[in-house]
Amino acid sequence: MMRLATLLLAVFVTTSAACAAPPVTVRAQALVRQHRESDAVVLLRARLRSYPDDLAARKLLVRVLAFAGDVSGARAEVAELFARMPEGSPTPYLELGHALELAHRYDEALDAYDAAAAAAPASPEGPREGGMRCAHWGEADAAKERLEEAVRRGAHDAETWHTLGLVRLKLGDFDGAAGAYREGAAADPERADCWLGLATVAVARGDAQGALDAYDRLLARRPKFAPAELGRAWALAKLGRPDEARKAIDHAEELGAPEANVARQRRALGPGSPE
Repeated sequence: MMRLATLLLAVFVTTSAACAAPPVTVRAQALVRQHRESDAVVLLRARLRSYPDDLAARKLLVRVLAFAGDVSGARAEVAELFARMPEGSPTPYLELGHALELAHRYDEALDAYDAAAAAAPASPEGPREGGMRCAHWGEADAAKERLEEAVRRGAHDAETWHTLGLVRLKLGDFDGAAGAYREGAAADPERADCWLGLATVAVARGDAQGALDAYDRLLARRPKFAPAELGRAWALAKLGRPDEARKAIDHAEELGAPEANVARQRRALGPGSPE
């Protein structure tokens, strides 16, 4: 259901003035959340009979039909998207991919994302979507190829860089992972996950100072993130600063770090660390 919510809410909806009735797409999404997919389909079809060029409503209809198990109906609506969008637009292929994903037809979904990449060779959307999905499915090599292509085509958002960092890290490419995480942090300085990625790379390399720097950056953005304090404690201990490491462990405990992890790090520091 979380994946459904992500795919359904990805449809762009323009909100009306506060006093106006909610748009059809908003009402249809509410029906889906109530497990009333058939009612959502009726509502969206009625809208499209009057406004056949309402692309947001048609995209949502594609996804609701697929989620309800009507893949043939979803494909028919995708054909309508093809008829109403400029030639070479990746959007119909992307919507088909989302529909097939909701129907758990993952190989066909990836084919649709790759078709989007081929249809619009200057757009990063196709390879980005395919790469993100491959990463989600645990297919690191396939994800790396597509995400790097998306970057070559101009994708520069933090989520793409972060996912590319995860994929490269999984493949043992520490330099490449660190580079992707740095790009992600630059793209969105307030996000914490890329700093966590940089800390993870540093720990894997045994680079205590690099890990400490990254954890400090992370905590500047998420000051109550207990695992980062435990990470700082590990780095401080490796750097020969046990008193500071103990303070970091104490702070992690105050923030709610798991007792077993706290006790393990205290034991590793030796005498002077109360159990």
